[in-house]
Amino acid sequence: MSDPFVAHRNLLFTVAYEMLGSAADAEDVVQETWLRWADVDQEQVQEPRAYLVRIVTRQALNRLRTLSRRREDYVGEWLPEPLLTTPDVAEDVELADSVSMAMLTVLETLGPTERAVFVLREVFDLPYDEIAAAVGKTSAAVRQIATRARSHVAARRPRVEVDRDEQHAVVESFLAAVQGGDLQALLDSLAPDVVLLADHGGVAQAIRKPLHGSEPVARLLANFATFAPDGVIEPMWINGSLGARIDARGEVTAISLEVEDGRISKILVVRNPAKLTSLTEEFVLSRDAQGRS
Repeated sequence: MSDPFVAHRNLLFTVAYEMLGSAADAEDVVQETWLRWADVDQEQVQEPRAYLVRIVTRQALNRLRTLSRRREDYVGEWLPEPLLTTPDVAEDVELADSVSMAMLTVLETLGPTERAVFVLREVFDLPYDEIAAAVGKTSAAVRQIATRARSHVAARRPRVEVDRDEQHAVVESFLAAVQGGDLQALLDSLAPDVVLLADHGGVAQAIRKPLHGSEPVARLLANFATFAPDGVIEPMWINGSLGARIDARGEVTAISLEVEDGRISKILVVRNPAKLTSLTEEFVLSRDAQGRS
């Protein structure tokens, strides 16, 4: 008989990552969950999946409250830690949307309990009584929290349906324009009100404030070919969407892109080296017990 922890590990990591926005912290929480699982009389656990999700949620909540205080002192824009994900994550539209850099950024605006409730209900579709046991609230309270969190997220993250082939074409054209320093091609690929955000953590060179508008963003990106003529831009699956890893002058950058109406509407740039360690191996994400993405 297989160990339930092993069977559900991808699910547990996905829950923790969506709550924390950090692969390193999610891995720590999963390890803590394993240690607690190893200490219980497993034969007495009637529903291992629910039990394990409850443990990982509680550990993630504890970690999230600590991280929330640290992030208040973070230098510059704070963005989630990007993950190199398997291509099949994009096939599950709901999963890809829930782990996208854009969604994780919105989830940062929720309180710890609200975030846990939203993730467990909206992403993993857990019953309210299971969520209540995980977060230490009544089912009635969890229902109210879920409604409030759902409205909060919907107001900040309108769902935009984008054809996958169209999205890939837009992203590939954009990356080619950056690689070639083609200003006009960049202008053509960017939405007029595009926004570029960069996470540097005070330890890497990057713009310090959000940059708005296609012209200033295009001019900034057009300098790449001059600044790093030997730089390499590698398209890759980042958080379930096509993005890119850039290697230039011995430094790594991750770029996540949002596409609306056939153009790039938001560019999220992660330059903080501490957040780029998860681009070396693919992470398998899961919403169910069988480990399917």
